[in-house]
Amino acid sequence: MVEQVRAEMVANVFEVEVAPGDTVAAGQQLLVLESMKMEIPVLAESAGVVREVTVKPGEVVQEGDLLVVLDPA
Repeated sequence: MVEQVRAEMVANVFEVEVAPGDTVAAGQQLLVLESMKMEIPVLAESAGVVREVTVKPGEVVQEGDLLVVLDPA
């Protein structure tokens, strides 16, 4: 089943650490959001292969916005 990683809050995309085609482990950091001067790591809930990254550093995301799509490993 495809995993859709979504933003949990309104934030700025601070750093993207994966690209399409990358293999990731469960718990691996995918990107970092920044909100109210705090850095919030976004982690993969399960292992997989990155299908799509929908954001770039500097963008503002809203709660529920799609960030990364992972195919199962």
